[in-house]
Amino acid sequence: MLSTATKQGTDPLPPVTSRARAAATRLDLRHVSLLAVLGVLTLVGALTKPAQFLSTDNLQLILTQASVIGVVTVGVTFVIIGGGIDLSVGAIVALASVWATTVATQEYGLGGILFCSLAVGLGCGLVNGALIAYGPMVPFIATLAMLASARGLALQISEGRTQVVTVDAVLDLGLPGAYVLGVPPLVLIFGVVSVLGWLVLNRTTFGRRTVAVGGNAEASRLAGIAVKRQRLMLYLLSGLCCGIAAFMLVVLTGSGQNTNGNLYELDAIAAAIIGGTLLSGGRGTITGSVLGVLVFTTITNLFALNNLQSDVQQIAKGAIIVAAVLVQKGRSTS
Repeated sequence: MLSTATKQGTDPLPPVTSRARAAATRLDLRHVSLLAVLGVLTLVGALTKPAQFLSTDNLQLILTQASVIGVVTVGVTFVIIGGGIDLSVGAIVALASVWATTVATQEYGLGGILFCSLAVGLGCGLVNGALIAYGPMVPFIATLAMLASARGLALQISEGRTQVVTVDAVLDLGLPGAYVLGVPPLVLIFGVVSVLGWLVLNRTTFGRRTVAVGGNAEASRLAGIAVKRQRLMLYLLSGLCCGIAAFMLVVLTGSGQNTNGNLYELDAIAAAIIGGTLLSGGRGTITGSVLGVLVFTTITNLFALNNLQSDVQQIAKGAIIVAAVLVQKGRSTS
């Protein structure tokens, strides 16, 4: 028998329980822990390379590098909270950046490049969502197929060559003259996407339904939520974020390449995990994911400044991911 809320057409979601409040408290503690980690990393940078690490240019570099993968992570966080996974985000970024920087697209200027980036991202997200929601296909398989297809199409379009951007309006966005109060435009875009993501997840029906579907899809269906449509929308959102990130990457590098977005899927998933997003779905925060991105980007910057090899950097990242998952598993069983 349907509840009164369902009959009236409002969200048939359960009220906040003491268990839910306890989970929210754990997430807040995770945010504090990530802030503490960032503080420790900052201290390490200040002690090892004070002149370079604490310089304005380097701090701007860290935020700019975090911005592109950060936007992708926002979309991936929604997908994981909704009970899915998206392994194709890096390939979608590559395809969108290559398609948006062809000679034909560049003839339409900044607007054409931006529109193409968003359209390609949404198109790939639509294919992923349709296959997963209405196929139905397992998210792992569907997005793995998109990863291979998008990479192959990007290689075919670019013919393995770097496509240089010649549109001044696009290139100018990456110059210091475009900074707003010392903040690069890409960082502002990341900030806007993060704030909007937080609002959608925490203050809208779409966000509540995402959490509900990720927590228990069958119960959500019985409660009246259109689970298939919700999943389709989540992958559309992830594709949109990839399109935005592709445009940002074009601005940052001034080119489009089929190798763009390499391993973005792993970095985005890892950032979401250490930020508190549960891999099985139903729990996660945008704030935690953003902090996770900043932690990984700061680590990368510290390794580069101290001339440490990239293989050691990857080992360190892997250790952090394993530790985060073990902590997450321990808390979920407590």
